[in-house]
Amino acid sequence: MLEKLKQMLNVPIDKVEEQGEELVVYVPKEHIARAIGAGGSVIRSAELILKRKLTIKEST
Repeated sequence: MLEKLKQMLNVPIDKVEEQGEELVVYVPKEHIARAIGAGGSVIRSAELILKRKLTIKEST
């Protein structure tokens, strides 16, 4: 699933955590906007394909 997520978001992913039905995806700060997309379009599309809620957070 990680490779599929990387392709959909088109950003480097540092870590993915499962929190119940939600996936928390950690990406470098400079890639957060790209992972979310204009108006959240990229993340919404990924959520529909994966059938899971996604949260994008900055890597630390």
